[in-house]
Amino acid sequence: MSEARSAIQRLCHKKLQVPAFAGTTLAVTMTPLKPIPQRYKAALGVAFFVVFVAAWAIATFGGFVSRTFLADPATMLHEGYDLFARFGFAGDVGITIWRVLGGFVLAALFAVPLGVAMGAYKPVEAFFEPFVSFARYLPASAFIPLLILWAGIGEMQKLLVIFIGSFFQIVLMVAVTVGATRRDLVEAAYTLGANASGIVRRVLLPSSAPAIAETLRLVLGWAWTYVIVAELIGASSGIGHMITDSQALLNTGQIIFGIIVIGVIGLISDFAFKWANQRLFPWSFA
Repeated sequence: MSEARSAIQRLCHKKLQVPAFAGTTLAVTMTPLKPIPQRYKAALGVAFFVVFVAAWAIATFGGFVSRTFLADPATMLHEGYDLFARFGFAGDVGITIWRVLGGFVLAALFAVPLGVAMGAYKPVEAFFEPFVSFARYLPASAFIPLLILWAGIGEMQKLLVIFIGSFFQIVLMVAVTVGATRRDLVEAAYTLGANASGIVRRVLLPSSAPAIAETLRLVLGWAWTYVIVAELIGASSGIGHMITDSQALLNTGQIIFGIIVIGVIGLISDFAFKWANQRLFPWSFA
């Protein structure tokens, strides 16, 4: 009986080991906050797009959704080719990129210094923070009627929409970042003889620079949402203008293509921003 019991225990032990071994990779990759290999990360990202496009194709080619309301992937690509080949869509893409970068850079030039001042100096924060906190909840689209009255329907109006949508977010996020600088670094600088301006230049700015750059990367993504709002009203060019014209013609293929182009450009700009941040502040990504 003892030999039979030992044999059964050995068999059970072997069976229990197989699932544990098979699930080792899954257990490691699903550990909270545990990094995964870069190739695995890229494969998972591509897999989502494959599944998404497959579901889209099944819904449209399979007749589950009317193509009047949702164009299939092949029609979307054909309409996108026509936009570039026949309707000069490259010019619309270029003007939209210019509007985004112009409004965003303008906002960053004014917002970052103000955010640094608010984070570094409490009186400045007490003066500006209530208004900035109030203004950041105001939708940029609500200012369009006023901006049309003040600046017309030209390029300045569209730049100001992006400026308003980005400025207050950048100010508050930069102020919070600078204000969260480690106090031991500040005290050490004072001990070494630094004055107030030296604390800002030698401690607060170098310590906060990686997080400020990351803030700018995030807000750039929001700026893309504001430019489409700006181009929906009183525009004669741009991706948003094309989308509006396509909606009037019920051309969902062009609408979807325009949305995808915005996503691709935004993704490229996001990767470029992240790459630049990694080169400028390699210690923050270690």
